Order: sequence, then structure tokens, then C-alpha cells
Amino acid sequence: MAAKIEANGGSGKVGVSAVSAKIPAVAHPMAENSDEIAYNISYHAQFSPHFSPFKFELEQAYYATAESVRDRLIRQWNETYAHFHKVDPKQTYYLSMEFLQGRALTNAIGNLNIQDAYANALRKFGLELEEITEQEKDAALGNGGLGRLASCFLDSMATLNLPAWGYGLRYRYGLFKQRITREGQEEVAEDWLEKFSPWEVVRHDILYPIRFFGHVEVNPNGSRKWVGGEVVQALAYDVPIPGYQTKNTISLRLWEAKASAEDFNLFLFNDGQHDAASVLHSRAQQICAVLYPGDTTEGGKLLRLKQQFFLCSASLQDIISRFKERRQGPWNWSEFPTKVAVQLNDTHPTLVIPELMRLLMDNEELGWEEAWDVTSRTVAYTNHTVLPEALEKWSQPVMWKLLPRHMEIIQEIDKRFTAVISTTRLDLESELATLRILDDNPQKPVVRMANLCVVSSHAVNGVAQLHSDILKSELFANYVSIWPTKFQNKTNGITPRRWIQFCNPELSRIITKWLKTDKWVTNLDLLTGLRQFADNEDLQEEWLSAKMASKKRLARYVLQVTGESIDPDSLFDIQVKRIHEYKRQLLNILGVIYRYKKLKEMSPEERKKSTPRTVMIGGKAFATYTNAIRIVRLVNDVGAVVNSDPEVNSFLKVVFVPNYNVSVAEVLIPGSELSQHISTAGMEASGTSNMKFALNGCLIIGTLDGANVEIREEIGEENFFLFGATAEDVPRLRKERENGLFKPDPRFEEAKKFIRSGVFGSYDYSPLLESLEGNSGYGRGDYFLVGHDFPSYMDAQAKVDEVYRDRKKWLKMSILSTAGSGKFSSDRTIAQYAKEIWNIEECRVP
Repeated sequence: MAAKIEANGGSGKVGVSAVSAKIPAVAHPMAENSDEIAYNISYHAQFSPHFSPFKFELEQAYYATAESVRDRLIRQWNETYAHFHKVDPKQTYYLSMEFLQGRALTNAIGNLNIQDAYANALRKFGLELEEITEQEKDAALGNGGLGRLASCFLDSMATLNLPAWGYGLRYRYGLFKQRITREGQEEVAEDWLEKFSPWEVVRHDILYPIRFFGHVEVNPNGSRKWVGGEVVQALAYDVPIPGYQTKNTISLRLWEAKASAEDFNLFLFNDGQHDAASVLHSRAQQICAVLYPGDTTEGGKLLRLKQQFFLCSASLQDIISRFKERRQGPWNWSEFPTKVAVQLNDTHPTLVIPELMRLLMDNEELGWEEAWDVTSRTVAYTNHTVLPEALEKWSQPVMWKLLPRHMEIIQEIDKRFTAVISTTRLDLESELATLRILDDNPQKPVVRMANLCVVSSHAVNGVAQLHSDILKSELFANYVSIWPTKFQNKTNGITPRRWIQFCNPELSRIITKWLKTDKWVTNLDLLTGLRQFADNEDLQEEWLSAKMASKKRLARYVLQVTGESIDPDSLFDIQVKRIHEYKRQLLNILGVIYRYKKLKEMSPEERKKSTPRTVMIGGKAFATYTNAIRIVRLVNDVGAVVNSDPEVNSFLKVVFVPNYNVSVAEVLIPGSELSQHISTAGMEASGTSNMKFALNGCLIIGTLDGANVEIREEIGEENFFLFGATAEDVPRLRKERENGLFKPDPRFEEAKKFIRSGVFGSYDYSPLLESLEGNSGYGRGDYFLVGHDFPSYMDAQAKVDEVYRDRKKWLKMSILSTAGSGKFSSDRTIAQYAKEIWNIEECRVP
């Protein structure tokens, strides 16, 4: 008889000893069958104890299960790196401030192909696998698309058997946990490490010194050395990343900052000066406390810059140490770029460039030319944005204060670049002020990090064809004229394992059945085989039942987290992403408000002819981004009124889904039928959630922006609800607006007036609405063209309503959406990076 484990703290408690009496505690790290797996789980419950021995409930069962899976991963992990060490291939090191990993248990057992064995093992304890996986907290190491992309890339690197590492920071609290109250968004610290993560392994032997502040000493021979200041230690924590049905398991190495025992002043402590005794310990803890700490103060700026340098310096010291391990000195440094590729995921890790120069010149005694050759051949840069505020610019005084040696090196790079332009490109002399790395404006001197990346890297890439074209024709046009072969496109992708196979098992089984193979999971192009069946009624019925299963699961989740009951027979319309004015959640909710007003004006008979719709919006707004906070508040205020209106709430519901993260996305995306990707054209670099929705048979309403352009090409224009200005139109439309030529659509004015009437409560939305008004001026003039695109958006939504009423047509479009998603696999993206930027090859563990 299996021991029954229950989630409550009452009579369901079972002691660890009681469990092991029923199921022997025997270590089986490489267990294959369900009996051995159960023994291994029981072993970890008893011999890897993290809790008192008197209870064994769902939480304890999760940790024991995770450690049982980790046993197997560690074996594969060790074999992978032993193999890499032996073969000594060129390796890629992917540096990112964010890795939005999501839950690891489902992904690990899925990639290892042991889901059924684990499900059966847990049933021996009276447990279901689903209730165990629900115990895992998402690792709070990222914010949005940038971090999720990095995680998909690691999955693909491992699956493609590529020799690679991820490098990031081990944030104690990550971004923040979002709570929704009557006042809107509330930010609280994320608790993902409140207990511990069973997936990470601390490497006590991997420790590097990281210096801040101090000064530069010039030696008699002219060499320079950075000394003084304060020094903290970077300690490595490794997280295993298994490939799909392969032995290769690579590492995400996360750095934690700590101070040493020597930095604790025992004399001061015993003198009663307790805080002063441990100042460096406190400062070290701050470095990895929070992702993107507020930077409106100089202290905040210094902390963000510390984080970025801490990641860069620790990772480079580690990379150089590994390079040396495989070679007998003296080192041939010209070999370094033939063994090491460093990829900068956006500008956050830009300090890799001056830090690698410093390590090579000051520590390894290379001359400038040799160090520059090694650095520029090693480093490549991915640009993720054309938004001016997101192209990092760091204050020169702040950088001189924190990193004096690096500022000397940046100055020299800038000086040499300027000299080259002045002597070889006289036609660009008038543009030199914008091309330079240093902006010496006396009011606000800054270092332009994107310019430093472009000047110093051997490859620069955008992340969707439209985005890369804009980089080449606008943002970096003059650099392209200097280095025409440096610029590339690498359209983003997503891992099909997490984003359909594991999160949407019903639909995955149907795809495998109709394609007569499961090879599509690693060769997504095979999905085109579904096109021939798009009109098949049997497939359409199966497709509909799979979608309904996902919609019901989503409805249960929404009820659980919001208390709102939603109808699975209504159209599920979802927009989930970071809250930002350019992503235009405001356009969405204005459309909902207009829809609500029209429904209110209809007779009961007219309402019955409308298409019932449930609109779900989710995403986090940065605490200091006032308009984003107001948008979250507006969505919730509208939902409170609409959902409690008995005349309308069976035809329209509005739900704000709180604390959007990877695990929430894994429920939302399979259950979605329409997804909104409605950013102002030319402003979204790529987007990757649009790929996830399309892959799961969800139809997209969107602008010609980012990867929407390529998705529409792949799935067919007729299967995409298009609206809005094009990227080419946007500058002209903004100019016309400034000249007072914009004539707003009456529907747009009606929606704004309805908000101002106070129907959604007493909160003052005037500042938010004023951002859409006037012709120019800070915070006015509708920079993101919500007013211009509103009429075509409403027309596209009317088309959605019409098509949804034709079930057969909608299902065909849904099937064709999935069938056309093959291009958007991160396996394809990473294969292109490997060949065209990194020059690395498969290194499969035998």
C-alpha cells in the first residue's frame, strides 16, 4: 500500500521514515524504471534532507524528486565537460543579464524522455506528477523576451550538441513579484530562493576577485595596473541544461557576489560597530540582490554598473582560466579567438570589451595591437532594440569613479577609431560626433555602449529581418559603410520542446499522429506536412478538442488566481508581454472600452449576434514607469466594471493575469485563440511570444513589426489579421502629427471620452489620455500612433469576430498557423549563429 501524501498541513502528513518503510530508500542515480526511480526519490527524502523528518508533503516530495532527476543530469553533465576537455573544440560563451528559465522539472524529464517513468514512480507514493511540478517556483532571473530568448538558446545549444556555456547573475530576488490590488500593480520581492533551488550546484573552487573603484598605477616601464578600491569575490553556481534526447548537458553558470572572512572587521564588531564591521559583506550582497535596480540616483547607477562589470569580469576570468588549462605556457594568445567565441546579448555585457583588453594587456602583458586583435576577433554583439532609451549610455564621471582603468581603455579605443575615420573616411567627418564612443557633451558626458560594441565586435546582428534592415539603413548606417560585412540578421526562435511539446501535449500528440513521426520536435520544418490536412474534418475536430482542453485548463487557472469565471466557449484573446507604451496595451484596452460601450448600447437581441470574447492582458510594468503603471490600473478598472455588468458579461470579460512569467505563459499560450502583437511598426526588434502563439495554432492580430513580418510570410497573409501603419510610414505620420494634420477617428474620441466620464471609477486617467493628445511635446503627441492605428485596429477586430463565427474557417487558419511555424525554432537560429558568427561545430558526447 503506497503512503498517501497530501498538500494540506493536517492529517495528510506522513513522516519520511513512514514513506521509506513502504518504498525502500536506495540510491539509484541512473534509475531507468519506475521502481528504481521511486527508491531514489525515497533515498533523497531520507538522505538529502532539507526539512525535518516528521513530514513528507508535496513540497518535500518535489525537492526529493528534483534531486533524483538532478542525479542523472550530473552524470551527463560531467561526461559532457570531460568530453569537451578532451576534444578541446572552440566553445561559445553566451553572456546575458537575463535568463528567464521557467520551471526545470518538466523540461528536464521531458528532454531526458523519462516523463512516464517518473509519473509511474510518483504514483507509488500516491502522487500525480502534475501536482509535484506545480510546487516548483520559476527562477526569477529575467524580465521578458531578452531573457527567455537566452534560455531557448541554451536549450538549442545543448540539443544541437554544441560546446557552449551560458553566463549570468544569480539574483536573490530577481525582478519582482507582481500583485494586483484595487490600486493596480504592487511590487514585492520574488521568493524563488526563499528556500533553495535544487537545480543549482555551487562550485566552491570557482572563485574570482572583482575590483571596483581604486586608481591606476603607472609603472616605470610604462605598463599600467589597476589597484586599490574594494574587491569582492565572484562564486560560481552551475545549473545543468539538458539537450533533447541527447547525452549533452551544458551549463548555465551564475555568479554570486560575496566578501571573504578577512573583510569582516572583528575589532569593530566587538566594539559595538556592527554595521561598520561588515560593510563590504553588505555591499557584496547588494550586487546580486535585484535585477535592474532603480538607477535614478548615483547609487543606483553605480550598482547597475557594478552588476554589469561583475558579470563580465567573472566570466572572462573563467574563460581565460579554461583556455589556459588546456595549454602549456607561454600562451599563444592569437589562438584564443580560435577556441573562444563570446556573444553579448544586448549592450548589458559591453564591459567585456575593455575588461578583456585590460586582462590581456595588464595581466598577460600583450601590446595594444595584439590585445585589440584578440578582443575584436572574439567578441560578437546582438542588438535587441532601436529604442533610444534602451541603447545604454553610461555617465563618464560614474564610469571613471567605478572603473578608472576601463575608461582609459575606452578613451583609447575612441581615439584610435576617430583617427581612422579622420584619415580614411573624410566623407564621414561631419558624422563623427554621433559615431564616436564617447559623447563629450559638457552638460552630460556619456559612453555610448552600442557604439563601443559595433566598433569592437567582429559581428553585429539584429534579431528579425525587419529589425536588421532598420539597423543597417538607419541606426548603424554609417558603420555599415565602414564595415559592410560586419552586419547580419539572425531571426529569433523558440524551443519547440518547452513551447509546444511539453506545454501542449494534446496538440503535440495530434501533430505526431497526422505527420506519422515525432521528428518534428527537433526538425520543426516538418510541420509543413500539416498543410495538406488543413481542410480535413477529422483533423479539425481533433484540433478543436485539443484547443478546448487547453482553454478549460486556462479557465481553471484564471479562476484560481483572479477569482473570475470565464467561458471556454468564448473567443480567448490574449496579450501578454512587458507593459510598455510602444507595445500598445493601451490600444488594446481602448478597443475593449469601445466594444463595451457598443455592447451597452445594443438591444439584448443584437448582443446575442455578437461574438463572445474574453480579453486577457498580462505583464509587469517597471515601478518607475508611470504610464505603464496607469495602463495596468486601467485594465483592472475596466475589468471590474465589465465583469460585474450582468447585461454584458456573458459577451465580454476583461481579465488582468497577475505576475506573468514562463509558467503562466505555458498555460496561457496553448489556451489562446487570438493573440495581440500590436506594437508601433519599427519598434519591436523581434518578439518571440508571437512565435509561441503561432506555433500553438493561435491566430495573430498585429502590425508589420519585428518577427510579425516573417510569421505572416510563413503562415500566409490570409491567416494573419493585419492592421496599422508600416515602419516606413511612421516618421512621416509623426511629422504630420507635429504639423497639426492628424484627424482622429470618432470611435477613438468616443473611447477616450467614455474613460473621462468616470464610468471606470474615480482614478484620474487624464495624464495617460493626454499622452495621446496634442501634436508634440514631452509626454504628448501620441508618439506611438495609437490614434492613427485605432480605426484599422477596430476594423481588423471586426474581421476577427466575423471569421470566428465560421468555425471551419477558423480551424483551418489555426492549423495553417502551426504548419507555417517551422522557421521559428531556436534550433535553426542557433545553427546559424554557430556557422555564421561563432564558427563552432557539434561536439556530441559518445
